[in-house]
Amino acid sequence: MKITTAGESHGKGLFCIIEGLPAGLRLDLEEIDRYLALRQGGYGRGGRQKIERDRAEVLAGVRNGVTLGSPVCLAVWNRDYENWKAYMAPEGCDTAARTLTAVRPGHADLAGLKKFGGEDARNVLERASARETCIRVAAGTVCRQFLRALGVEVSGYVRAVGSVCDGREYPFEALADRSPVLFMLDQEAEARAVAEIDACRAAGDTLGGVVEVRAKGLGSGFGSCMTYPEKLDARLTAALMSVQAIKGVEVGIGFAAARSRGSAVHDEIFYDEGKGYYRKTNRAGGIEGGMSNGEEIVLRAAMKPIPTLMQGLATVDVRTHAGMRAAAERSDICAVPACEVIAESALCCELAAALRERLGGDEMREIEQHFRRMVT
Repeated sequence: MKITTAGESHGKGLFCIIEGLPAGLRLDLEEIDRYLALRQGGYGRGGRQKIERDRAEVLAGVRNGVTLGSPVCLAVWNRDYENWKAYMAPEGCDTAARTLTAVRPGHADLAGLKKFGGEDARNVLERASARETCIRVAAGTVCRQFLRALGVEVSGYVRAVGSVCDGREYPFEALADRSPVLFMLDQEAEARAVAEIDACRAAGDTLGGVVEVRAKGLGSGFGSCMTYPEKLDARLTAALMSVQAIKGVEVGIGFAAARSRGSAVHDEIFYDEGKGYYRKTNRAGGIEGGMSNGEEIVLRAAMKPIPTLMQGLATVDVRTHAGMRAAAERSDICAVPACEVIAESALCCELAAALRERLGGDEMREIEQHFRRMVT
């Protein structure tokens, strides 16, 4: 399975092509739009979310709501394009009217100009923008429906916002009760997080946080210990690291394992005639030796604060080399809830790819039979 996205933040829209989806998968198009709406929600979001009302349109690969086995093409159109058409139209536009030469710290601006050339960072930022993630959420929801058809469910929640952290552990079923405000499970912690977001807004600053995403029902044996690129943890952590603003990913207890003794890290193995091999703990996060071990997949991702600050950060102009304050275009104070939805989608995409590679098959009934034989 291969997923390719295209599009710019203020261009006509965002697009993706999903290759390798089997025939016979019935798609719930309304669910795609629900996840797009979730991505736009959460306390602390910025003005762009008031402009866009993201909806996905299927352009190819689906007939009467069912995949054909051919590449599926999705589009999410940018409503804001009408306000930027004069500066962004591919057919011809006034590029000089919206140049950005004061490169912004924490963004792709300066590194991108050095790599791709030119002096206008807009040619870089338009693609590097987190606006791209809306189409990844659309693609991820399609992959979520493929996984669900096999009995694999993906969910998650916000574990920390700024200095406020919820250190409790929750069963998978409890994740459905996360709050719509910040996608947290502890109401008291969420109230403190909202107060910290408000303080940042007043100071012209931003906040990051930690999201936890989980997958249940995968079974064992996906991934490989034989070649490093096939290691499931390598693939899944890379998928999360590809999300804009993610600066760290851990599997299971992650970095805490380095501070603990082996007896408090490794999951002991037991056997029962009824359920077979099992573990009473899941510190490994469902992955051992690069392969799923039948327990829940547990990943956490650390999101840095959005680098566009209303107070501005010190930078230089690439044309004059003069020092100045970085420009502050529309920005979020906190986008951690959106990051959680995006992280789930990235996990869905990579898990779906891993399953397709091992299961083979061209249509859903065949793939479902292959999956049942492997997990039972």
